[in-house]
Amino acid sequence: MILTLEKKVFAETVQNVARFAERRSGTLPVLAGIAIIAGDDGIKFRATNLETGVDMKAEGTIKEPGVVALPASTLRDIAASLSGNGTLTLEHSGDTVSVSGGSGRSTLKTLPYEDFPTLPLPESGAVSFSLPGSVLRALVTSVMSYASTSSVRPELASVLISAEGGVLKAVATDSFRLAEKKISLKETIAPFTMLIPAKNAVDIMQALPDEDIRVSVDDHQCAFFWSRGVVTTRLVAANYPDYAQIIPKTFIAEATLLKKDFEAALKRTAIFSDAFQKVKLGFDPGQKRISLSAQNADVGDSDEAVMGAISGDGVELSFNHRYLSAPLPSITAESVTLAASGIGRAMVLRGTGDASFLYLVMPMNQ
Repeated sequence: MILTLEKKVFAETVQNVARFAERRSGTLPVLAGIAIIAGDDGIKFRATNLETGVDMKAEGTIKEPGVVALPASTLRDIAASLSGNGTLTLEHSGDTVSVSGGSGRSTLKTLPYEDFPTLPLPESGAVSFSLPGSVLRALVTSVMSYASTSSVRPELASVLISAEGGVLKAVATDSFRLAEKKISLKETIAPFTMLIPAKNAVDIMQALPDEDIRVSVDDHQCAFFWSRGVVTTRLVAANYPDYAQIIPKTFIAEATLLKKDFEAALKRTAIFSDAFQKVKLGFDPGQKRISLSAQNADVGDSDEAVMGAISGDGVELSFNHRYLSAPLPSITAESVTLAASGIGRAMVLRGTGDASFLYLVMPMNQ
């Protein structure tokens, strides 16, 4: 195999593909590699860790077709070291590949390509639909950081993606907080539900382009196709909790505040939070304000007030300040609405007038 690629093309492709290679070689060393395939379909870079996989095309010139597998970590380091314009030439001979460009040349040991697995794809009859990659990325990234990091309950360590009635929805929860994001689809698709492991979703969303992609889903796999490649992931075979039951239907107090004022006050108050990162949030309808306070024996204490439209009863709740600030970047509205359902019960945050994003957070013990 002999092929030539632009340095920028090589670097971008390797960085995108390498994240899907196995971090540790384990029992199958080739999983820690990237397969480079040069043939009738052009130049493809492929990697998989058996949970996720990618096959991505790269523009270049094939002087001699062939297939080779190389260590992903080494290729990533080479890609990161490249600078300027120009081309790279990869030449495979025996059990080595030489990488040359400009005045430099490196020789890499190959991995046994014959052990490289094929990428599993959804079977025929799978649900299929199309939408811009930028839209799907915004949908999933709005919620995926709220999934559990524990493997004890795989369903909670996943992102739920479902479609019904022309609405595509993504949900994630770690049982302390929950986020739900909805978008309306231009096309009608068959209803479906899938659970993507959250750690897989991070890599997939980073790899997807902004252009239109086609999503194909069956009971075990999901694949994302676009003009230059495909990304696949296994799905979690479990039932997601009926989270709609825990979203409060009625509230004892509501507050509408300018997001920037609430965010700034929360940031200042958090400086004085204790070892449990606790801040107190008080609804004061009489004074038309939300109060924020925190106390730390080693640092001091702080009291803040944010004026706004407050209705309902007065109530004071304690929260982890990180859980309160986490959804604010996902809220695009100028104002945020906080709705409390009572002592020891969940509070809901939304962008005022925006029904597409909901964030639910459980209070701490007082």
